[in-house]
Amino acid sequence: MSPPAAIIDTPAPVNGNGVSIKKDYGVKPAVAANGQAKTLDEMENKWEAFTFAPIRESQVARAMTRRYFADLDYYAESDIVIIGAGSCGLSTAYMLGKQRPDLKIAIVEAGVAPGGGAWLGGQLFSAMVMRKPADVFLNDLGVPYEDEGDFVVVKHAALFTSTLLSRVLAFPNIKLFNATAVEDLITRPAPTAADPHAVRIAGVVTNWTLVSMHHDDQSCMDPNTINAPLVISTTGHDGPFGAFSVKRLVSMQQLEKLGGMRGLDMRTAEDAIVKKTREIVPGLVVGGMELSEVDGANRMGPTFGAMALSGVKAAEEALKVIDERKAMDDASY
Repeated sequence: MSPPAAIIDTPAPVNGNGVSIKKDYGVKPAVAANGQAKTLDEMENKWEAFTFAPIRESQVARAMTRRYFADLDYYAESDIVIIGAGSCGLSTAYMLGKQRPDLKIAIVEAGVAPGGGAWLGGQLFSAMVMRKPADVFLNDLGVPYEDEGDFVVVKHAALFTSTLLSRVLAFPNIKLFNATAVEDLITRPAPTAADPHAVRIAGVVTNWTLVSMHHDDQSCMDPNTINAPLVISTTGHDGPFGAFSVKRLVSMQQLEKLGGMRGLDMRTAEDAIVKKTREIVPGLVVGGMELSEVDGANRMGPTFGAMALSGVKAAEEALKVIDERKAMDDASY
C-alpha cells in the first residue's frame, strides 16, 4: 500500500489584502524523528548511524506536481506579468514586491537559470561594475561593494544576482516560472481616434521553452496563457528570445518599426535606458535593453546600473497605471 499523498495547504488570504499565499513556507525548527539529529552540531561525528527519513518516490512527485499545478491555476489570472528574469526584470519584481504585496505577480523566464547575463561581468570576468547612483539599489539589497568614486564594484556579479533573486523569490505574492517561454501577447481592441486598430496588452501566451524550440520539427504543440491587465517586458536586446515584445508590436502593426540598437557608448546608453523606461502601448511597460531596440539607443556593455534602475522605474511606471489597466480589463468582460 502506497503512503498518503503529500499535502499542500490551500491558498488563504493574508492580512485582508485579498492576495492568497501558501502557508508554512518559512523555515521551521527541525523535528527529531526516530533519533534523528535536530541540529548540525548533533550530526557531528555520528555519520555511521546517519540515515535520511523514509520516503517513497510518488511522494516526491506529488509534492512537486501539486504545488506547480496549483501555481499554474492561481497565476492564470495575474495582476502583472514580468517577461524575463534578468537583472532588470528581477529588479522590477523586487520593487513591486516591496511596494505592492497585494498584487499577484508572475515572472516568466525562458531559461532554466534566471539572472540573464548578470552572473558575470564583461568578457566572463567576475566583478560587476555599477555607476553611481545605482549604489543606492545595492544598499537597499544589502550587497557589499568597493567604492571607486564615480562607480562601485561588486566582487562577483553572482553575489548581486543571487541576492536579488533570493529576495524576489521570498515574496509570497510573486511566482517565477522559469524554463517557460512567452510565445505571444494577448491583446484586446483599444481603438483611438488616431488609430482605430489600436490594441492593449492583456496577458501572455506561454509554453515550455523546450517545446518552443521545437515548433519547426514537431507539430500542433499548442500553448497556455496567463491573463494580466499589465505586462512588463524586460527581454533584452535582439536575440533568440530578446526584444520579443517590441518585435511582436511591429508585426502586429502597433509600432511602425524598431529603431535598432546603436553601438556601445556607456555614457549615453545608461541614462537613455533609465529615462525612457515607460509604457509603450496600453498594458505593456518596456524596460532594460529591450528599449534600445525601440528607441535606437546605444548599448552600454559591461556596466549594470541602468539595468537595476530601469527596473526601479519600470515598477514606478507600472504602479502609475495598474489601477486604470485593471479597470479596463474588468470592463471588457
